[in-house]
Formats: sequence, structure tokens, C-alpha cells
Amino acid sequence: MYGWFTNNLFSIILPVNESIWEHMKLIITPVLIVSIFEYIIYKKENISFNNFIFSYAIAILIGIISYLVIYIPIDDIFGHKAFIAILLLFIIFIFIEIISYYIMNKNNIKYSNCIGIILIIIMYIIFGYLTYNPIHISLFYDYINKHYGIKKSF
Repeated sequence: MYGWFTNNLFSIILPVNESIWEHMKLIITPVLIVSIFEYIIYKKENISFNNFIFSYAIAILIGIISYLVIYIPIDDIFGHKAFIAILLLFIIFIFIEIISYYIMNKNNIKYSNCIGIILIIIMYIIFGYLTYNPIHISLFYDYINKHYGIKKSF
């Protein structure tokens, strides 16, 4: 999608290459989009949950770490397998929903949603920074196009 929307904003929220790191944007952005619809439904149905934004921020963070911990050894052993990557992504989405639901049903933590917003902003700042300044390790390397970060020409 970044090939269709090549600008600085979309480079932060959409993968700019085929590296494992850039694919972590496929966790944070879709989950946040779905959570907006979920929030609208909750409001419409008068369902009240504590810690909504905080729960998704923590769940996304745990989801990204879980994906990396599971996928990197698989990728190192078997190489990149799109089917495994996508299947694991769907499993992580389910895992994120379970975690966020669990956190939402806990007692309200003071300023939790403010903390959640700050965590989401920090995650996107890190994604943005590392998109333009990738560390030269395998996590950030696009093995298909043979480069780090944003490809210079689209």
C-alpha cells in the first residue's frame, strides 16, 4: 500500500518494505483501526469498559513482542514463508483481542487512557524513526528487495 500512498505519514503507519520490522506495522495500524470501530459499537450499545485505549496499547505492544519472539526463530530456520507469517499474524490478532479484553475488565487505572495514548504515540515515533534510520541487522533487512528502510525509488 505504501507504493500507492508514498508520503511521510503513510511511511510511518504502513510497511515500506518486506522486512520483519516493517511488517509489525501490520499489527499496530489495523488493530487501532478495528478498535475505533469497536469503540463506536460499544458507545452505541452503551457498553462501558475501563481502560479502553490503555488496554489496546498494552495488547499491541505484547502482540508485537510475541510475534517477533515466535516468528524470528521460524524465519531463521525455515526462511520467509508468507503462509506462516500471515497465519501467525492472525493468531496474534486474536491474542491481542483477548489481552485487551482482559485489561479492559480490570479495575480502572488512574489516567490509563492518557498513558495508552502516550504509548501509541511512542510506538509510532519509534516506527517512524526506525523506518528512516533502520538498524543494519536482519530484523530490518528487506531480503526480497535487498535494502534497509525506504526504497529510494517508487
